[in-house]
Amino acid sequence: MTKQTLQVEGMSCQHCVISIEGALKEIRAAGKVNLASGTVDVSYEENVVTLKAIKEAIKEQGYDVV
Repeated sequence: MTKQTLQVEGMSCQHCVISIEGALKEIRAAGKVNLASGTVDVSYEENVVTLKAIKEAIKEQGYDVV
């Protein structure tokens, strides 16, 4: 299991949390959003999903991964 913390811009409310965590779950990654720090802690299996795919899933929800 690989763990990564991503800096994500544009998150401000519970809807943001639900949309990001839901999008990650759909691609078989686990995410925990921290609105206060503007980060998403992601856990995933590298043989199942790539970091690039995780970033794309977040971007598709309308947020910027920096």
